[in-house]
Amino acid sequence: MTTIVIVGFFVFTLCGVPIAFALGLAALAGLVAGGLPFNMLAEKMLYSVDSFPLMAIPFFMLAGELIVRGGIMSRLISFANTVIGRVPGGLGQVTVVSGMGLASVSGTAVADATALGSVLLRPMEKTYGLPFSTAVIASAANLGPILPPSTAMIIYATLAGGSVSIAGLFASGIVPGVMIGIAMMGAIAVIARIRGFPITGERFRLRAVLREARRAYLILLMPVVVIGGIVGGVFTATESGAIAVAYAFVVGFFITKELRLADLPTALLRAGITTSVVGTLIAFAATVTFLFSIDLVPQKLSTLIVGLTDSPLTFLLLVMALMIVVGMFIEPSAAYVMLVPIFTPLAATFGIDPLHFAMVFILNVAVGVLTPPVGTLLFVMCGMTGLTILQLVREVWPFVVIQYGVMLICLFFPGLVLWFPHALGY
Repeated sequence: MTTIVIVGFFVFTLCGVPIAFALGLAALAGLVAGGLPFNMLAEKMLYSVDSFPLMAIPFFMLAGELIVRGGIMSRLISFANTVIGRVPGGLGQVTVVSGMGLASVSGTAVADATALGSVLLRPMEKTYGLPFSTAVIASAANLGPILPPSTAMIIYATLAGGSVSIAGLFASGIVPGVMIGIAMMGAIAVIARIRGFPITGERFRLRAVLREARRAYLILLMPVVVIGGIVGGVFTATESGAIAVAYAFVVGFFITKELRLADLPTALLRAGITTSVVGTLIAFAATVTFLFSIDLVPQKLSTLIVGLTDSPLTFLLLVMALMIVVGMFIEPSAAYVMLVPIFTPLAATFGIDPLHFAMVFILNVAVGVLTPPVGTLLFVMCGMTGLTILQLVREVWPFVVIQYGVMLICLFFPGLVLWFPHALGY
């Protein structure tokens, strides 16, 4: 069955079938090959998405849509510009800081790329050129799956079967996400000096900073409320998603006054479409995972890897090398639903901390959206700007190296990932 499923998946994908439906058709082929009843497909699909934690995903998707439409992004960008806009590559620095702020509420790379691009792309293009500006926006948006509240973390925790908590994963993502953000800001400053980009931002003035801080303080408090409540155990990830939606609505409607009731149907539709894609992937992949378990794939893979090495570090390096290749060809949600149920128990047999393995795994998969030939963010940004994939890859590679570099640092030094969640009792 396993061979039929794997071959079927790649055949359907190469034929242009969307990945979610390629998984479903491959699962159906596996059921036929194994002589199992067709109704198992529906049963496994329903069981996999009947999950309270997964309800957080549509809430965070909707919160991101309301942030974009409610003028919240523009105030966040104005505040960042008064603080760091005058340094080399100032608009790029502002983009990274804004990406970190947006990631701390929305949690998805593609939505963040759309939001950042709609506000910052044209001003950056005038100063830095279109390819470099697009690369910076794509790289900053990719902090969405890494910084909490990340929908990737919610999916991972759900598929890991309770071996990690969502709140613990959220806490473990803060240090790596900040490390990536700081490293990218440093790279932008170096590139700006080498290429002679002009200084564009406002001169630092405390009065201007305080003025923008007053305008943006409710926005700056948003991630504190959303993430702090989860990590502190005040509410669950799903409840925090609902709070994020309510917070974004109140700020956009009553504070910035840029959100209109007419914006809500479009925001709900876009959030619903994105959520349905993720839900369909999880539902179809559940049957694939079930068929793999019948064929004892996790046990066979465990035996194979144990035969190669008994070193936890070597195991991690082997898995991460595999995930780099997987990330180049498979959409992140599909990679999670197919591989998390297999590799998470294997990591436990090697005595690897579940939070450490989860965070390194998520970091690795996240960078895959910036790598060709099937980098989701590359296609999104090229569609927005008209650039070719090659033009964008030429500019984005320093940021890909940075993100993979932070992943390797976290792999070799697990304390960077674990100290904060462990300090909170996770």
